[in-house]
Amino acid sequence: MKLAGKIAIVTGAGRGIGRGVALALAAEGASVVVNYSRSAEAAEAVVNQITNMGGTAFAVQGDVASADDMNALAKITLEKYGKIDILVNNAGITRDKLMLRMTEEDWDAVLDTNLKGTFLAVKAVCPFLLKQRSGVIVNVGSVIGKVGGAGQVNYAASKSGLVGLTKSLAKELGGRNIRVNAVAPGFIESDMTDGLKEEHKEAILKQIPLGRLGVVEDVANVVVFLCSDAAAYIQGEVISIDGGLFM
Repeated sequence: MKLAGKIAIVTGAGRGIGRGVALALAAEGASVVVNYSRSAEAAEAVVNQITNMGGTAFAVQGDVASADDMNALAKITLEKYGKIDILVNNAGITRDKLMLRMTEEDWDAVLDTNLKGTFLAVKAVCPFLLKQRSGVIVNVGSVIGKVGGAGQVNYAASKSGLVGLTKSLAKELGGRNIRVNAVAPGFIESDMTDGLKEEHKEAILKQIPLGRLGVVEDVANVVVFLCSDAAAYIQGEVISIDGGLFM
């Protein structure tokens, strides 16, 4: 088990990619703190699935856009396990609209969760990682942060910001043996893609060399790799997981 004895926090872990990452980390031996914002039922279902497969997990409610909530998340984790080894910043939302129809609230909500939320989670956890002189941070971005998307100026800006945040943190924290990387998923079968019209999906599939949408396991497997010692010399990278769509 690649992550035996490790303690991992995964934000937005009640569904979608976050859920898949939490399960994959647990399968490799990590104890997982399942952070969620709204659905306690979904988060507890993830915890139950992990415990049923012999792992250790518990759920903590907290809004990543709240500094108090993120500080509490770090404190609760330390009280429970005594350390933190891994932070996966997955929590994210979309409010897609054409720019001229997008409200200031639409902009702020997405940037607060997707970008500011990552900053606040890192800021809460970092003092402990620095003290123990080890740790791994993986930020979940998007290929949209690299290429943009019509009707997604807020989402694209937030995910582009994660690229700069990831690379800057990698330079700041590398000297203390803290690795910081990101993944950039493409079109992954999840709640976010369920709403796509069938003709839109077909058009996307025609552009993907591998000929299929991704699944959460495709992303989770890369996150596990980045959190493991197998990625010990990878720092400041953003790995696309898009089937070749934007290569």
